[in-house]
Amino acid sequence: MIYKEIETQEALIDILVQNDLLETIVFQNVDFTIIAEIAQEKKYNNCLFLGCKLPETWENIKTEKCLIFPTIDVPFNVYISTLYDSQKLYGDYIMGKPETFALTLDQKIYRDFNDNNQHIRNIKVTLAQRIHDHSITDALSDFLSKYDEKKIVAIMGGHQLLRSDREFFEIALLSKKLTENGYLMVSGGGPGAMEATHVGAWFGGKEDKVLEQACNILGEAPDFKNPLWLDKAMQVLSNHPVSDFESVGVPTWLYGHEPTTPFASKIAKYFENSIREEGLLTIAKGGIIFTPGSAGTLQEIFQETVQNHYLVYGYASPMIFFGKNYWTEVIPVYPFFQLMIEKGKYKNLIVSIYDETEEILNELNRFSE
Repeated sequence: MIYKEIETQEALIDILVQNDLLETIVFQNVDFTIIAEIAQEKKYNNCLFLGCKLPETWENIKTEKCLIFPTIDVPFNVYISTLYDSQKLYGDYIMGKPETFALTLDQKIYRDFNDNNQHIRNIKVTLAQRIHDHSITDALSDFLSKYDEKKIVAIMGGHQLLRSDREFFEIALLSKKLTENGYLMVSGGGPGAMEATHVGAWFGGKEDKVLEQACNILGEAPDFKNPLWLDKAMQVLSNHPVSDFESVGVPTWLYGHEPTTPFASKIAKYFENSIREEGLLTIAKGGIIFTPGSAGTLQEIFQETVQNHYLVYGYASPMIFFGKNYWTEVIPVYPFFQLMIEKGKYKNLIVSIYDETEEILNELNRFSE
């Protein structure tokens, strides 16, 4: 059974005006009270009402096999129908006053998450979190539907990479070039290499020197433990408030002490990290670029390997290692893959290693075309 989704007031009014019988429809976070008279004239069958504001006389409306999910008293929108952005998460942040970071929606949710998941384990709250994560997945799917899935590329790498490191600029430049060539860039949405991904995408279409100047400003607060980390990001965004391109960050409140980068134009933030981790690898069907990282990046490498080996989603995507010395000498993962492929232990993998942006672009173009 396929449900039609109604997520805006405009769509709600349209469908009520045009139909007397409403079947297999999901009404998500919309207000029926402003059109109560029209709503009560209709019949509903096999519909879901998710966090909707309903008329007090709702019991008089003829419903068949419908489910009503009420609002839940938590500090987040359980039935959210769109992805987050920096304004939603950080709208209460005041530049020059880093202490206001604690007042943002992002941090209010993080504190509530810690209280209920580590101390109380409130079943009402955890249920609300699961519904929220389902809503985020649904919103993410809607957003990605306008993109060619083979043009969605992820960059993975260490969260401890400093903004002041040359490698941060190099990853941002790589992301910028890929964005300009029609790729939608995604990452885990946090600091380090993840943030560099979105900084690069944000500056797509602008001169490389403008990106470098922005990275220099960011480098004045080099890591997320610096109290001015968000302030410097907001400074850059105030200097360049508009981007011609989109990018998607997929962070989690499990690592809420690592702030989400505001340079991601769309933010699919989850409570459950396992869902977020699997989903991030899944949506990057155009390929994944692995920049230098440690345990977390290694986990992502082998998770992606399983998906490609078994062709879980119908085909294998490129696995590109960025940094020959790092992936052959510091952490020799690439030689391991070469050996396993040679022995027939891994199949279907499209594995390569490069130092140059142009080589990576060519590799991705060969696959997507």
